[in-house]
Amino acid sequence: MFGLIGHLTSLEHAQSVAQELGYPEYADQGLDFWCSAPPQIVDHITVTSITGQKIEGKYVESCFLPEMLATRRIKAATRKILNAMAHAQKHGIDITALGGFSSIIFENFNLENFKQVRNVTLEFERFTTGNTHTAYIICKQVEEVSKKLGIDLSQSTVAICGATGDIGSAVTRWLDKKTDVKELILIARNQERLKELQAELGRGKILTLEEALPQADIIVWVASMPKGVEIDATKLKQPCLLIDGGYPKNLGTKIQHPGVYVLNGGIVEHSLDIDWKIMKIVNMDVPARQLFACFAESMLLEFEKLHTNFSWGRNQITVDKMELIGKMSIKHGFRPLLG
Repeated sequence: MFGLIGHLTSLEHAQSVAQELGYPEYADQGLDFWCSAPPQIVDHITVTSITGQKIEGKYVESCFLPEMLATRRIKAATRKILNAMAHAQKHGIDITALGGFSSIIFENFNLENFKQVRNVTLEFERFTTGNTHTAYIICKQVEEVSKKLGIDLSQSTVAICGATGDIGSAVTRWLDKKTDVKELILIARNQERLKELQAELGRGKILTLEEALPQADIIVWVASMPKGVEIDATKLKQPCLLIDGGYPKNLGTKIQHPGVYVLNGGIVEHSLDIDWKIMKIVNMDVPARQLFACFAESMLLEFEKLHTNFSWGRNQITVDKMELIGKMSIKHGFRPLLG
C-alpha cells in the first residue's frame, strides 16, 4: 500500500474544506487549534496502471499549515510532519511520499535525528520525498513545452531559481547532461553551494535574480518567493517559458503578460481516472487525472514493489535515478502536464 502525506495551502483554505474532509468541527477554528490537531487519514485511493495493475493507497492530512512557519511555530510544524509519518507507518503503509512543505521541513530541520515518535520508531525506508520524479517531470516539461513555443534549447538560456535545492540541482544536472541547452544561469541564496554546483557542472553563470530573469528564455522556479519580491513581466523575454515548480503554485496569477507562458511545474497527468477526492480539494484542474509528481512517485514505487526511500537527502538525485523513475512513469501511464 502507498501513502501520501500532504497539507492545505493556508488557514483559510483549511477552514473552507474542513467540512468536505469530514471534520466540520475544524471549520471555524484558528491557527492555534490547527497546531494541536492530529494527523488524519482523509482519503482512500485506488490507482490503475495502463498495464492493468491496481494498487490501493491512503492520503494522510498532516494538519500542517504554512502559517506555522510564518508565525515561528516551528516546533508545531516539525511535530506535524513527524506525527503524520508515524500515523502512516502505524497504518501499515509500505511507501509514503512527503508532499509540499513536508519534505522541506524534514530536511531543513534535520528530522532524521528524531526517529522516535511516542511508541513508533520511524523506518525511513518507508518514506520518499518524491523529488526525483518531480525533477524528471519538470525537465520533460522544459523539453516538450519549449518545442511548442518555438524555443530552440540549443540557442536558449535557462535560469534555475533555487538551483542548489534538491529539485533545482537535479533539474540543472539533467539539463546539462541530457539536453543541448546553450546557457545555464544558477540562482540561489547560498553562494557557497552555488559555486560548488558550478564547479561540478563545469559551467553555468551565477547571477542575481534581477540580473538573470531578463536574459532567460526559460525560467525554472523551484524556490520560495522571497517576501517583497515581484517579477516585472515586461522585462522578460518574449516568448518566455516560466515553469512554476513551487507550492502553492501562484505565479500564473501574478504574471500575466503576452508572450510569457506560465506552466504549473511538477504536475503529471494519468491516463486513467484515479478514484480519490483529495485533488479536487487542492483545486487541481482535472482532479481525476492530474496530481503532483511527488505523490505519483510513491504510486510508482508501489506498482514496482520498490519499497525504499528512493528520493532522500539533499542533493542526492542523479540523472540515472531520474531516468529510472521516468521509465516507471511512462510504463504505468503518467505523462507531464504540458498545458
